[in-house]
Amino acid sequence: MHVRTRLERGALRSAMALPEPVQRRLAGRPVTIDGNTLATDVQLMLRMQRLARLPGAETLPLAEGRETVRLTAAHTAGDQPIGEVRSLRVADLPARLYVPSGAPATGPLLVFFHGGGFFCGDLDSHDGSCRFLAEQAGVRVLSVDYRLGPEHPFPAGHDDAVAAYAWTVEHAAELGADPDRLGVGGDSAGGNLSAVVAIEAARQGWPLAVQLLVYPATQSGRETRSAELFSEGFYLTQAFMDQADRLYSPGVPADEPRLSPMRAELPAGLAPALVYTAGFDPLRDEGEAYADRLRAAGVSVELTRFADQIHGFFNIVGVGRTSVAANRRIAEDLKSALA
Repeated sequence: MHVRTRLERGALRSAMALPEPVQRRLAGRPVTIDGNTLATDVQLMLRMQRLARLPGAETLPLAEGRETVRLTAAHTAGDQPIGEVRSLRVADLPARLYVPSGAPATGPLLVFFHGGGFFCGDLDSHDGSCRFLAEQAGVRVLSVDYRLGPEHPFPAGHDDAVAAYAWTVEHAAELGADPDRLGVGGDSAGGNLSAVVAIEAARQGWPLAVQLLVYPATQSGRETRSAELFSEGFYLTQAFMDQADRLYSPGVPADEPRLSPMRAELPAGLAPALVYTAGFDPLRDEGEAYADRLRAAGVSVELTRFADQIHGFFNIVGVGRTSVAANRRIAEDLKSALA
């Protein structure tokens, strides 16, 4: 690890551990938009990133942008204990199986797809998050590294996600998974993939007990209030989303259901959904609109808005207080859903 990287990580951890009143003085005036107030520790983290002039992935060459996403996640992940981590191949894709401490020989399992705009993110960028989720929920997590654009444009990610879930159903016993307690989940782009996998599972009659959608991208060509309000300054930017469209799905119609689950025909038998959004996230409104659409289709939905959080909080499991608390809530809900 470079010296600067170590210093940045140490400074962030120290600042995020300060008492809230001290953090408030360092972060500046509270930020309130659309009735939501940004968490003090998250506001301080964003200010530190600006002062350090950390570039966004969308401003860098592709390889450097991907590395930046990994480093940013590593800064906030901390060292997360886990019972066991095993590397394997799932439908000929790289994957990691996270087994929580004290797990029985057979138990619930969540197939997980990482975020990153379909052009960033990998097993490493979400390693800390998967460790945290598995250990806190007491659920095996199978993280699958699907293909990314521009090397593999749409529908590569969609096809990989569906194939990975089908493989998991077929090989559940090898994974120590109870086929009656399988889930699918992911954040952002991974939430998108999880939603379309849930749709395909209902069509195919595959067992699926829950879909866990963390600030999911549910529509292409978004025009929502949250996309307008939070397009700059809150980690996920309009430029990043535009880059995602250019690199993964150029020329794909906005109503393509495999890319925009909001436009998909929802079959009967869809799995219950746990949907989480963040108050300061461009994707907030489309995630909540998809939750409403699922409800209208008769799906059991629990929608939670973490009003003080930003897009990306799912990767903040090792520093601060408010994001860790939000992730602990997600883990508790998953544990209950797959109990």
